[in-house]
Amino acid sequence: MKILLDMNIPIRYKSLLEARGIEVLRWSDAGAADASDTEIMMYARSNNFIVLTFDLDFSAILSATHELKPSVIQVRASVLQAEQVMKLIMVTLFQYRDALEKGAILSIGSKKVRLRFLPL
Repeated sequence: MKILLDMNIPIRYKSLLEARGIEVLRWSDAGAADASDTEIMMYARSNNFIVLTFDLDFSAILSATHELKPSVIQVRASVLQAEQVMKLIMVTLFQYRDALEKGAILSIGSKKVRLRFLPL
């Protein structure tokens, strides 16, 4: 499983995920920091990454394009500290691994998780 961190995800998440055995790439290490979400999506799809973001735009793009990939994990618990968010991510990441490998949007909140299969 490979995770591509959107620019709005703190760089700290990279080391937290890597410490748990996840392959992680921050978008700024792959492309321009001001790249469009569409460009980030194309890169993730071409390189078999799951996008991790705080942004809702990725879901909108997937809804408009009806694409099957890339999967997107939307973190909706931004008021929590990084360690708390990481626990939520790790639990749901492995719980929904099969769905994410096939193509899905996983929305993680502090109290609720929502999974939608692609295409939307």
